[in-house]
Amino acid sequence: MQARSALVVIPARGGSKGIPGKNLQTVGGLTLVGRAVRTARAAITVGRVVVSTDDPAIAQEARRHGADVVERPAELSGDTASSESAVLHALDALADDPEITVLLQCTSPFVDPADLDAAITAVAEAVHDVVVAVTPTHDFQWTLDGDTVRPVGHSIDNRPRRQERAPHFRETGAFYAMRTAGLRTAGTRFFGDIGIRPVDPDTSLEIDEPGDLERARRLAAAQPQRLTGVEAIVTDFDGVHTDDHAYVDAAGVEQVRVHRGDGLGVAAIRRERIPFLILSKERNAVVAARATKLGVDVLQGIDDKAAALKEWAADNHIDLANTVYVGNDVNDLPALALVGRPVAVADARPEVLAAAQLILTRRGGDGAVRELCDMVLAGRATRPGRTTS
Repeated sequence: MQARSALVVIPARGGSKGIPGKNLQTVGGLTLVGRAVRTARAAITVGRVVVSTDDPAIAQEARRHGADVVERPAELSGDTASSESAVLHALDALADDPEITVLLQCTSPFVDPADLDAAITAVAEAVHDVVVAVTPTHDFQWTLDGDTVRPVGHSIDNRPRRQERAPHFRETGAFYAMRTAGLRTAGTRFFGDIGIRPVDPDTSLEIDEPGDLERARRLAAAQPQRLTGVEAIVTDFDGVHTDDHAYVDAAGVEQVRVHRGDGLGVAAIRRERIPFLILSKERNAVVAARATKLGVDVLQGIDDKAAALKEWAADNHIDLANTVYVGNDVNDLPALALVGRPVAVADARPEVLAAAQLILTRRGGDGAVRELCDMVLAGRATRPGRTTS
């Protein structure tokens, strides 16, 4: 598998008749363009992610998630402009032709980075010139020829059972991995030897209409949440690991209540060797004791959390764009603004909820850390796939 070599181009124009501002609509707490950028960056075969857009708000959102931006001219931003025209314009603007270019659509919010890797690898290894995302179906299909109805892929006299029929494949529109030289020569995404990458039918939804958006939101809510490409986790302590209450005895010694499930989640994160830091404004023995118990880094008595976070990330060679920060109160806002994955606990202050890309369903001290750890671990899990002719 080729590492960090392919270019991903994400077309994301501002205009949309079916769903106004479609590419900035949210699914599972993330905008569609944000989800697309994160998916591409999580694929280990992708070296650069570029969003082609005519909309300043989309450009800002794309950069916030770690993509480069190519400003698309008006003549390539109308309803009739093709996706290929946006990709070719981006290649010209970048003045750099990688071996492989991927067209990734924002309108498919559930693309698995492992599927991108498999498609890119098939092109890199010269198995195919193009690999298209498809989903299998065993439906009996029909076509209307004038007034005549005709079967497709079966006959009226021969209707084998599902297990006896080879599947058809529906093009999902989610992504197309292409040899760049062939794309330039053909001017279209279909050329040369074309292969397919079957993807999960349950997550192959493409958003074109308001009903599609609602279905995507319901699907995201029902799925185990995943955070992909996370390099490090940083959390506040009070209000995240605790419920923000403290017991104080007559000697002034504080005790707090923590969630045992959080400890199990952090232990699993440590087994994956993902750096974990507790960053606390308070300086208290209970914070150090909990960090020692969990076996994680801790910085206490920190008034400027953003500066401390920058220094810790630099010392540990961690990319803040791929770092999660979990907070609950206003002193977390500067740190939340620094990272690519700002997260809030369910009972966070309104200002923090507004700054977060993801809001946990659990309250601080009630399993919020475990919920986050499960999402990060789910994002690391990849399923094997196949690419076929």
